[in-house]
Amino acid sequence: MSSKKILVVDDEADVITYLTALLTDAGYAVTAARDGQQAIDQVREDRPDLVSLDITMPEKSGVRFFREMREDPGLADIPIVMVTGVTSPLAGPGGTGSFQRFISSRKKIRPPDAFFEKPIDPKEYLAKIAEILGSD
Repeated sequence: MSSKKILVVDDEADVITYLTALLTDAGYAVTAARDGQQAIDQVREDRPDLVSLDITMPEKSGVRFFREMREDPGLADIPIVMVTGVTSPLAGPGGTGSFQRFISSRKKIRPPDAFFEKPIDPKEYLAKIAEILGSD
């Protein structure tokens, strides 16, 4: 079992509950935040090994949180897995793939380590997290 810490950031309580249960059952230590401001405070206080991040949230959006983390030299190396239901015009005809290209094209900002569209496939999600963290 892994003792890696994962921060789940999502404004939907059901998603937090689901991802927390999924990750806890896989052996991860999980904390949660309901918005980007709460998340950045938690990342600075208790540096997680990975962040699972929703994009659309109140207070500070996932995109603003993502940029803030990637621009902070002390936090930029923490892997970020985006989990979102974004299918807005920003996503365009290609669905979230277009949004992923947008977020990945930001100047001088490393792209997310992985990108999942809601509803996620739990096996793919856990496999990707294990791959990123180097755990089973």
